[in-house]
Amino acid sequence: MPSVEIATKIADALAVSLDFLVGKSSLIVKDTNILERMEDIVKLPEDKKIELFNVMDAYLRDFKTSRVYSK
Repeated sequence: MPSVEIATKIADALAVSLDFLVGKSSLIVKDTNILERMEDIVKLPEDKKIELFNVMDAYLRDFKTSRVYSK
């Protein structure tokens, strides 16, 4: 079994998380910008996460709605 450092390098090279690499996640995140933001979000206090998720939910809802009405 590779060391954590080697596993991290492999995951970085493949642009996946360590969890995905060891089979603990089925989500593949290839966009490193998204992955970095996800890692930062995990570190936020719970109240700040809630605020951020509310803003994200509103933006995504508006985006989806605008796509439906633009067809």
